[in-house]
Order: sequence, then C-alpha cells, then structure tokens
Amino acid sequence: MNPDLDVLVPTRDRPVELATTLAGLAGQDHPFGVVVSDQSTGAASFETPPAETMLRVLRAAGRPVRVGRHLPRRGLAEHRAALLARSTSRYVLFVDDDVWLEPGTVAQLHEAIVELRCGLVGAPVQGLSYLDDHRPDELVPFERWRGRPEPEQIDPGTPQWQRFTLHNAANPVHLAERHVRPGERWVPYKIAWVGGCVLYDRRELDAVGGFGFWPLLPESHCGEDVLVQQRVLARAGGAGILPSGAYHLESPTTVPDRTVQARDVVGSQFAGSPR
Repeated sequence: MNPDLDVLVPTRDRPVELATTLAGLAGQDHPFGVVVSDQSTGAASFETPPAETMLRVLRAAGRPVRVGRHLPRRGLAEHRAALLARSTSRYVLFVDDDVWLEPGTVAQLHEAIVELRCGLVGAPVQGLSYLDDHRPDELVPFERWRGRPEPEQIDPGTPQWQRFTLHNAANPVHLAERHVRPGERWVPYKIAWVGGCVLYDRRELDAVGGFGFWPLLPESHCGEDVLVQQRVLARAGGAGILPSGAYHLESPTTVPDRTVQARDVVGSQFAGSPR
C-alpha cells in the first residue's frame, strides 16, 4: 500500500551530502516513499556505495524508492516541478540534498500538518557551527501560532518578511531553548519561509500552481521555494515547528549565482483565493 507521504530530494553534484541525507531518511520511523532526482554533471550522486547502501536500507524497510536522472537542467523550479510530478501522495516533503534529519522528524512534521490543518509545515535547517553565535536581535520576530495558522500575505519590507532572520545560523536551536516548554512535543510559529525541509499539503500546493511558473524563469535563478511557500501561506497558512530536527550540512552551495529571484520575475500572486 502506498504511503500518503513522499520525500522528494533534488540533487546535483553532491555524492557525499546525498548519502548523508539518505542516511537521515533511513533513520525515520514514519511511513513514506522516496523520490531522488539527479542533475549531476558527471556520475549521478546516488551512484556511490554509501548512497546505494542507504537506498537498500530504505527499500529493505519497505519504503517505495525511485531514483533517476533528470536532464537537461532547466533550473531549480523546473527540477522541483518534475519531482512533484513523480508523486501522487497527499503530502510531499521537499528535503534538500544537504540536510540531515534526526530520527522522528518526518513523523513530527506529518503530525503537525495534520493537527494544524494548514498548507505547509517546515523544519528550519540549523547550522551547528554557529551554536555559540547568539543573535538575540534576530530572534525578536518570533511569534507562536495559537490555534490553526491563518492565511498571510508576506511582502518585502513588512514585519512579516523580517521573520527570515529566525532561521539564520543556529537561531532555530536558540529559539527552541527559549520557547519549547517542558512537555511540548513541538511548537508552531509564524514564518516568512523555510529553507531546506518543507512538508506541503499537496492539495494546497497544486491549488497555487506548484512550480508551474518555471518556464518564465531563466535557467539560473533562485528563490523558487520562497515564492511557492508564500503563495501557499497566502492561501492556506503555514508554520515552522520547533524543535526542528533538520541540520544543514554546511557544504558550499551549488547555486552561487543568486542574481535572479523568482519572486522578482514571476510575482507573488496566483490565480486563487485564501481557503
């Protein structure tokens, strides 16, 4: 029986990082399928002994696993659109190929999105090399969601946009230390967007067009995930959750050119209305 959640992993030229990401998935106990889509210049990142071993572990645990190449490259948004098209699950979790998830993270995200009944829930990635770098000013925008998250329009220059500082460096760790009380499994809070690990309600993602805007963008772009998340937030609401359980591997970016932001080209509006 197919699970109601797929983990979608786009990857490019990151064999070590992908194996680490897969190891994190292999340690999860929630049912899900896995789809890995590779755009590496040379050999696929999943064609290494460590990655192949983790894929075998996932399959041995009864998880549906699909891996494949997706070329030629047409940009980040097109790659995510192609990954999404390979899944029919009710929930889709996009996990970047430089993120390790501690055990229980997928189950926590699924529990949160079902309980909160919103469009997306994200686990912010944490850079532990910054653990001793405390940034109290960047934590000021933190605000819990009390009850079901409401639709929000997030625009540059607004107080809501400033929430992006919550996810810098090791800020999610420091936020959890401040705001997660004894006995709380997880705490939902207001976001501008979440990078690296985001679970979507597929119905809400499809309702805003998913990543279907990709033909409007040049191959070299970024911010496609920010644009999609903010469209979902405007329609169905969403939240980050603490403690996170997602850790950034802190490898060099494979997207050094960040000149073109998807939102600047496409705009944030979509053909729809708040739920």
